[in-house]
Amino acid sequence: MTTTVPWKPNALADLRECLDLMTADGTVPGGVIAHGTFDTEPGYLASGIVAPECGDARPGPDTVYDVASLTKVLATWPLVATSLMDGFTPHTPIRELLTGIPAEAPGGQVTVSQILAHTSGLRADTRLDQYRHRPEPLAELICGEPLIADPGTGHRYINRGFILLGLALAQYRCRRLDELATELWQHLGMTGTTYGPVPRSARIAPTEQRLQGGPRLWGMPHDDNAALLGGVAGHAGVFTTPADLATFATHLLTSHATDGPLGRWLAYSMQPQAEIEPGLQRGLAWILADEGRVAYHHGFTGTSLYLAPATGRYVAICTNAVYHHQDNRARLAPLRALALKAIADEP
Repeated sequence: MTTTVPWKPNALADLRECLDLMTADGTVPGGVIAHGTFDTEPGYLASGIVAPECGDARPGPDTVYDVASLTKVLATWPLVATSLMDGFTPHTPIRELLTGIPAEAPGGQVTVSQILAHTSGLRADTRLDQYRHRPEPLAELICGEPLIADPGTGHRYINRGFILLGLALAQYRCRRLDELATELWQHLGMTGTTYGPVPRSARIAPTEQRLQGGPRLWGMPHDDNAALLGGVAGHAGVFTTPADLATFATHLLTSHATDGPLGRWLAYSMQPQAEIEPGLQRGLAWILADEGRVAYHHGFTGTSLYLAPATGRYVAICTNAVYHHQDNRARLAPLRALALKAIADEP
């Protein structure tokens, strides 16, 4: 059984101070940091407001955020784990999980693990809008594109691989991706997690105003390609709460400590697959840091989730950093670096 290492008060104080400073200088309207260990109740650090459109509503554990690419680890990655049965393995070529993909289709040869590790060689630009009015199924169109690199030869962050994997999961399991994900989340007790769109309210954190004077994205997926797919995609489109991120992290870390199914999948996924840069490796979906002891992932909108199985600790960041401008997410770097340093800190 893993011996959990409690969070140091000074580390939490530093995270709170950083979030407060970001709120004060306008980097974000507000935000919530969830933290804890798998055998304790979660704690929350909150600052600012949800957004001006929400009046004086303060963000908290139940505020709903568009988590963008955290969809990859909240939906697609665990659904692969629940699909590891006859005919579906990490080394299965994607064409074997889909119907109608020609044998010669370049993208059909890439495997599930190569997609998860961002080593598929698929085109790096997502651009689903180019397929408007095309009669072929989307999976066939993606697989038919020329590869930009040999599969397995190098790391390139590729959204369309996760889109393709989401389509494959739905076809293989004969159910919609959002139905599969909802069933998983309900089983884990994540009652506030859903694919968008979601109704506007003071509990929903708005994101970007794309056009001056136009409506702000509020309850609609910030990711254009997820929106084109009706809000349901393998790479983006999920809305969740800090409380549900804590629930998800707690389940993964508990399962890891007790050798449960998702815990074994996490351990398998924390084996390095490709180097991102010195000191950072890509596992299956997750980024690996601290010599492979920490797994984390970011969301474009201003969200992050960090796990440290060896110490049983987690930390999740929920902000709507794209509220003012997309470039504001770059200003999240100090908070994200602080979170990584804090979770990797040894007792």
